[in-house]
Amino acid sequence: MLSSYWIRQREYLLEISRALTAQLDLDTVLSKVLQAATELIGGQGALIALREPDGRFIIRVSRGYPPRLQEYFTRLLTDIPNQVDPFQFRIPGLETKLREIAFQTGLPFSQIVALPMRIGDELIGVLLVMRAYGTAFSMDDRRILASFADQAAIAVHNAQLYQHLAQEKRRLDAILESSADGVMILDPGQRITVFNRALAEITGWSAAEAIGRHHDEVIVWARRDTEMDLSRATAGGWPLAQRRGSKTALYVEGDLRRRTGGVVSVGITYAPLLDREGKLVNIVANVRDITRFREADRLKSTFVSVVSHELKTPVATILGYAETLARPDAAWDSETVRELAGVIQEEAQRLDRLITDLLDASRIQARALPMKEEEVDLEMLAQRVAQRFQPQTDRHEITVRFPPDFPTVRGDPLRLEQVLNNLVSNAIKYSPEGGKVRIRGHVRPDEVIVTVSDEGIGIPPTEQGRVFDPFYRVDEGPVRQAGGVGLGLYLARAIVEAHGGRIWVESEPGKGSTFAFSLPRPTYELAPAGSQVS
Repeated sequence: MLSSYWIRQREYLLEISRALTAQLDLDTVLSKVLQAATELIGGQGALIALREPDGRFIIRVSRGYPPRLQEYFTRLLTDIPNQVDPFQFRIPGLETKLREIAFQTGLPFSQIVALPMRIGDELIGVLLVMRAYGTAFSMDDRRILASFADQAAIAVHNAQLYQHLAQEKRRLDAILESSADGVMILDPGQRITVFNRALAEITGWSAAEAIGRHHDEVIVWARRDTEMDLSRATAGGWPLAQRRGSKTALYVEGDLRRRTGGVVSVGITYAPLLDREGKLVNIVANVRDITRFREADRLKSTFVSVVSHELKTPVATILGYAETLARPDAAWDSETVRELAGVIQEEAQRLDRLITDLLDASRIQARALPMKEEEVDLEMLAQRVAQRFQPQTDRHEITVRFPPDFPTVRGDPLRLEQVLNNLVSNAIKYSPEGGKVRIRGHVRPDEVIVTVSDEGIGIPPTEQGRVFDPFYRVDEGPVRQAGGVGLGLYLARAIVEAHGGRIWVESEPGKGSTFAFSLPRPTYELAPAGSQVS
């Protein structure tokens, strides 16, 4: 009989061990512990309570009484000592509390035993078993329950470890997904195991498509600025250098081919993750989009080149003509003096416009472009701009047409005139063979639109998105000689957007361009909707 009893105990413990190995959830394992413990020592009720961070004990699973009576049994969980020895563990007044509960609930429980659930010297919970009849619990009963309490403690400990690991994984996944830089983790065979959202946006590969592929299938260089890449480095022994104590990571920079077409400038830092024996476990790659840094370098280079050239030209002209006027061996007649002085004045004005544009560009970068607001008659500004530019060209016909009762807008008249100046100047510059330059006004229910169109060389579709960038100029030989630093459209966009409007271009190479900007109509203005001219 005794042999059969111990066999049953062993079977119960094996079943619980299998449940732990199968990674069942904590409540399932604890329920199995309760069932085995109560059946083996003839109990009719039981509960397991776990210790909370604040020291309170909360019942996690129970059996032998209705859930609605749970509140009564929480009284058993007061005055619990920190003792972890199962043979010394005693809860003061436990039997008295049970009798009170039995009287109040009508349950027949009369005997109770409590065992500590321990991890090392830490008390993490208690196991309580109750009998409705029979003798008091013996030392053998306590010894048997101690095994089940230990199993329950292992289950809790495993669950806490699993929960901690799961929480850390979620946090790491969240960090990787929210990172502004691309992150990729490779296995020792350089196959991708982790591929975050930022890297998907950079490369054009989705995570689902990239994971499992070899690194070189996804990271394809159109141009590489560094001598080494990952394949060459690993073929040459990298990361053996790290195993010898070097902390230098591999850095590769260049233009990456995107799966969806085009290229993107990136810098990739590869760092090996090694185990204690120095064996490669993973390679962690941090991918940074450096397009804007390269663009900043390009702008700096362009700024120095263009501005130095554009400053040098009028300054050289002014100096040359001034030196000519100042020659002591020449007696210039009044007509020649006026002509030379006129050139000096013209070049000085050109220099002043250039400096003004540069200052305005600087203010835009600092978000300090001065602006005032008043009623502005755009048609009158357009007429004034046309009258200013028409005498400067004999190849172009500048016309202005606005619908009757074109509404006024709120804005800075000097800045809006600057926009029209830049657009008309641009239209003349980029139609070197001449033609018509049309300034038109259009009225919409909530905005007005002004367009400036020409019959010039047009803008290739690939360049239309860049014409409003600072220092950008369409690279056409005939018009490059016209000069300029490429700030006119950039300033125009900044001014229009500062007025709450938008600016855009429609163009076809060889057929001219139309630049348009819109401004919001005052809320009190109720002009006829859809009014426009063509």
